[in-house]
Amino acid sequence: MAIKRHKAFYILSHDHHHGLVLAQLIKKDAPVYEHLPKTIEEKVNYTIQSYRDKLIRHFNDEDEILFPKVKGKDSALDNRVDEIINEHREIESLVEELKTADKPETVLNKLGYLLESHIRKEERELFVKFQEVLTEEELSEIEIKLKSER
Repeated sequence: MAIKRHKAFYILSHDHHHGLVLAQLIKKDAPVYEHLPKTIEEKVNYTIQSYRDKLIRHFNDEDEILFPKVKGKDSALDNRVDEIINEHREIESLVEELKTADKPETVLNKLGYLLESHIRKEERELFVKFQEVLTEEELSEIEIKLKSER
């Protein structure tokens, strides 16, 4: 039986939903989505804007609010968190690369696949493990802090 997602993660999971839509949109040979960008140039601009409007805040919330609460509780989990933080930096780097890329469709595709796997890892592995190692009080503190930041 799956563990019910703690409400402390609702805001981040909501962000993840939007991130998955972006990831699907920017992959090579993505289907056309109504009301979303269709050309490579539009997708580049949309990706950069989504990064500025949503991803930066999301990464900061995880890096500054969520991850410090779990660091030091489990060495294997610490390694996974470090991996996620490195992926944040890699995603940032790819978005920066998009601004001057000769072949933006290649960068978009790489970013789409990385973003999707990153989000799935957080949702399916990390958030589940976080719920196991954090106390109810710690989870409530995370929830309150995330809500106050938004």
